[in-house]
Amino acid sequence: MSRDEQSRDFNLDLIQMVQRARMLHDQSARPSDYTSVYWIEAKRQAGDTQAPTANAGEWRATLPADEVDAIWERVKSLTARGELGYKSKVSTQGLTNRDERLLCARTYDAGDRADVERVGEALRALGLHGLEYVADKPA
Repeated sequence: MSRDEQSRDFNLDLIQMVQRARMLHDQSARPSDYTSVYWIEAKRQAGDTQAPTANAGEWRATLPADEVDAIWERVKSLTARGELGYKSKVSTQGLTNRDERLLCARTYDAGDRADVERVGEALRALGLHGLEYVADKPA
């Protein structure tokens, strides 16, 4: 193995180690407790995990800062059980208003309308309103 290949493998191992540590942190993190980390994430742990395509997208909802912890706990749990998309994330700081937080539920492919709508319905069932779907690649 060449020196460049060894360096690349080491860098990939280091990146994966940091990502695992971040996910362990995020499992118990509450959005209201942090401002030094911009996003807290949850990933799907159960069921068939379909890899995101280049046409992935996300549902977005703006939440009141004083409600974000309770909603995030439910979204995090649904994501881990495979009942939402492959990943969800929540901001720990306001984007334009310090009293609001952004919640995103990622879907693996914006072209899979049935899956996109399934995730949207699950979010609406949690009482989230004003949802917007944004594809990573414009149609």
